[in-house]
Amino acid sequence: MVLAVDVGNSTTTVGLFNGEGKLLFRATLETSRNKTRDQCAIDLLGVFGLYGADVKAVDGTILSSVVPPLTAVFTDALTRLTGKTPMVVGPGIKTGLNIKAEIHNQLGSDIVASAVAAIAAYPSPIVMVDLGTATSASLIVGSVYEGCVIMPGLTLALEAMWDRADALPPISLETTAPVELLGRTTEEAMRSGALYGHAAMLDGVIDRMEAAAGSPVTVVATGGSAPRILRYCKRTVHYDADLVMRGLYLLHQKNSRKPRRA
Repeated sequence: MVLAVDVGNSTTTVGLFNGEGKLLFRATLETSRNKTRDQCAIDLLGVFGLYGADVKAVDGTILSSVVPPLTAVFTDALTRLTGKTPMVVGPGIKTGLNIKAEIHNQLGSDIVASAVAAIAAYPSPIVMVDLGTATSASLIVGSVYEGCVIMPGLTLALEAMWDRADALPPISLETTAPVELLGRTTEEAMRSGALYGHAAMLDGVIDRMEAAAGSPVTVVATGGSAPRILRYCKRTVHYDADLVMRGLYLLHQKNSRKPRRA
């Protein structure tokens, strides 16, 4: 089995794949920059207990991290937990992507993993959207990663607004009912602006990327804020919650194959 861990700015996602590449579980933990190796190992062990999985059955691990101080911490935690040093997504990893030179060494490992999974599952050209702490939209044509745009994420933008505008209060985006476009209170107007504004921003960026591609694009989105935003987009967007996890599994398989003997 392959254990995949994606350390993001706000959350850490843990996934376990069986020998056939089926995702057995996907768990989400809060990312804490203050935790030690042992604390991270305990958290991961707790996930195995929660889902009734056997950590001793893990025969390979892969790590993606966009939080540099935690990369070494999770590397040590995974090694301690499984007895195997994890593969870390970064320079030297075979991806199959042709990444444009200027961004090759700057591209987040989570975006790399998502791109690998998107190419394997969706028709080209692809606009891949990641709605996390930051919102990114990437254009992929064939196996070529053309580039991306990075914008403040939904929660980050809201926090900046109420932090800098004294008359605007902190609000929650948690709601089961659809949000109306026109708010009748300050809170309703802020919630509407955040959701419809982010959706309209995505629609506009996707339209421009489609024009740059020169043909209709397939749009796929992942990330924690996706379920909140996509219902307000005019564009058709495929929501894929497991995109990063599947990409990490594919990267592990691509880089674990033993060379054939002549």
